[in-house]
Amino acid sequence: MLRKLLTQTSSRRLLSSGIPPLFSKSSLSPFSSLSSSPEPPSSESTTVEHPGTTISVDRSSLYTPPDHSHESTPETELVKHLKSIIKFRGGPISVAEYMEEVLTNPKAGFYMNRDVFGAQGDFITSPEVSQMFGEMIGVWTVCLWEQMGRPERVNLVELGPGRGTLMADLLRGTSKFRNFTESLHIHLVECSPALQKLQHQNLKCTDDISSEKKVISSLAGTPVHWHATLEEVPSGVPTLIIAHEFYDALPVHQFQKSSRGWCEKMVDVGEDSKFRFVLSPQPTPAALYLMKRCAWATPEEREKLEHVEISPKSMDLTQEMAKRIGSDGGGALIIDYGMNAIISDSLQAIRKHKFVNILDDPGSADLSAYVDFPSIKHSAEEASENVSVHGPMTQSQFLGSLGINFRVDALLQNCNDEQAESLRAGYWQLVGDGEAPFWEGPDEQTPIGMGTRYLAMAIVNKNQGIPAPFQ
Repeated sequence: MLRKLLTQTSSRRLLSSGIPPLFSKSSLSPFSSLSSSPEPPSSESTTVEHPGTTISVDRSSLYTPPDHSHESTPETELVKHLKSIIKFRGGPISVAEYMEEVLTNPKAGFYMNRDVFGAQGDFITSPEVSQMFGEMIGVWTVCLWEQMGRPERVNLVELGPGRGTLMADLLRGTSKFRNFTESLHIHLVECSPALQKLQHQNLKCTDDISSEKKVISSLAGTPVHWHATLEEVPSGVPTLIIAHEFYDALPVHQFQKSSRGWCEKMVDVGEDSKFRFVLSPQPTPAALYLMKRCAWATPEEREKLEHVEISPKSMDLTQEMAKRIGSDGGGALIIDYGMNAIISDSLQAIRKHKFVNILDDPGSADLSAYVDFPSIKHSAEEASENVSVHGPMTQSQFLGSLGINFRVDALLQNCNDEQAESLRAGYWQLVGDGEAPFWEGPDEQTPIGMGTRYLAMAIVNKNQGIPAPFQ
């Protein structure tokens, strides 16, 4: 079965691909993005007065962010919007709220109005590196569908599909397995109108003349639907969920230990009208999630912590996924850069393939954070006793065990020299900097890649057994 998938899937993308860039969102350490040229701790505090109320914001335990490097320019609409929120509240906003506005503000959010992926964008993801990535995800979905008993209808959901490249390669790669593709109803969870248009184009969608609201992907003859949230995807049928580089963009709250205990890190506007970080004067609502996350940590982990980064939206999303999988059957595959440990301080901003200041020119750079995989595991297990969680394992182990090595060998049989060079470069970027079982390449030709920086985790209905390749 695997051999058939690996040798018969289409190689149309390969024939037109060039040598992929070697930069991804994980190819630089995220822990450097806030620490360049730190200044000494500031003893400054800010007092905001309202009738009958005084709020004192303490900055004594914080480093002052580096000075903004760009020249003074007129404020953007997003900057004005963020400042108006802070002014209306009479105090700072959470890092999570800042991050959500920067990324998904309907008018000026980073993802909302343009294509941000690839060499001409701000960062590159695994599906853009090589067609083999989407093909291997296709292998995973077909294998799990087999374990599910080959249901006649399946909701195949992708969270944050980007350009639609992964889904397009998955459909091409599995197109010969008609019973599988005919069972699919594709649901893309995407809030960006600009990216929805790209997905429609790359999936070669056409309107079904028999229904005004039905859209069909000509790649496999499957219906395609778009939604703003996972909750909008119909339930009641088995569901396969793919979340590739989705969790890293979900908002995070940051906490810092101070003389008063744990305080939340917030975003405020200073006297110079620039954004700056401050500490909350008292516990915030997100502290409930902090306590939950710390309860899952070991005493040794808790003793070493000075900073903690948590994502309540990640926990809530995982619980929604687990409840759906537990009741309807199916599974979820999560691949992202992160750690199998509690996260300290990883929030980063990337613009044009370079790290920039998080508070600099909001809306012009991607914001992302390391994924807390133990938090995903605990959230899923807490939400449903009918699911099991497997992993994480490295992307190199995941792709290697599914047979990417056999797939690259098959593709190399029909390549010219230029295509073969591109294929090998893409392969090593996906599995490099880590174990690449069954297929060895010269060390000097192995670029720093995503092999160990990215981790894979699966959540499945217990009745379906252990999914490939986690056995």
